[in-house]
Amino acid sequence: MASFKFVISDPETRKSYQLELDQTKASGLIGKKINDDFDGDLLGLSGYTLKITGGSDKDGFPMHHLVQGSVRKRVLLSGLPGFHTEKKGERKRKTVRGNTISADIAQVNAKVVKKGIKPLEEILPSKPKPKEEKKEEKKEEKQKEEPKKEVEEKPKEKSGGEETKKES
Repeated sequence: MASFKFVISDPETRKSYQLELDQTKASGLIGKKINDDFDGDLLGLSGYTLKITGGSDKDGFPMHHLVQGSVRKRVLLSGLPGFHTEKKGERKRKTVRGNTISADIAQVNAKVVKKGIKPLEEILPSKPKPKEEKKEEKKEEKQKEEPKKEVEEKPKEKSGGEETKKES
């Protein structure tokens, strides 16, 4: 069976957390619309209240708050979500998903409205670190593991431009 991916953002800490659940466990969300609040107990976040801010369907089409229902439609857009304008006044016909969560939705975006007892950092794992930070950590680990070898300095031989001749 398909699963929902939840992206939960905390406006206070400005961090986001990802969570994946089967549709059977999160079936209480089907029928909810964008800007509706729901109890965090559905996701295992006791004491939290979350607000649906958007999402996308299984084919990647974004949910749009002005399209009613759970249908996919081609609408004339002049801005977000679903279309980024390059010029002032530009409009384009794009395909978007309606504002209601259905079984076709793959990702649901939500934000924290009311906090619970435990912070989200303890309940949910945070996003993986970017590659650059991982590379720096690996370098630091290698430096810690490899003890520095003491280099013995050999006395330098004098090798000047003058050569000494042996007289026989």
